[in-house]
Amino acid sequence: MEYDIRKGHYSSIEGDKLKEIISSVFGNAKVEGDKLVSSFGAITRLEVKLLSKTSLDIASTTDKTAPIDVQTETVKRWNKFLEQATGFTSKERSKRLQKKAKEGKL
Repeated sequence: MEYDIRKGHYSSIEGDKLKEIISSVFGNAKVEGDKLVSSFGAITRLEVKLLSKTSLDIASTTDKTAPIDVQTETVKRWNKFLEQATGFTSKERSKRLQKKAKEGKL
């Protein structure tokens, strides 16, 4: 899925900064080609690719059979990661997605 990056936020994630964010939130990050790869809790694989100064491509695979406490912690960290990576809170991301859906851009 493609996520917008807040205007002016790119300087916070350029270079190795995005990898550092992933490592601090999920505990690990490695480079595979042009993607950063990690895993944590119910997320069995997370792939993050910086597309431009305004967007990130993020793909994740989850284990739906993980215990509820693991799922809860995973969601908390997921939202923390997305906020640090995009500069948008979960509420702001939701509003942007709704607006794109109404405009037929999804």
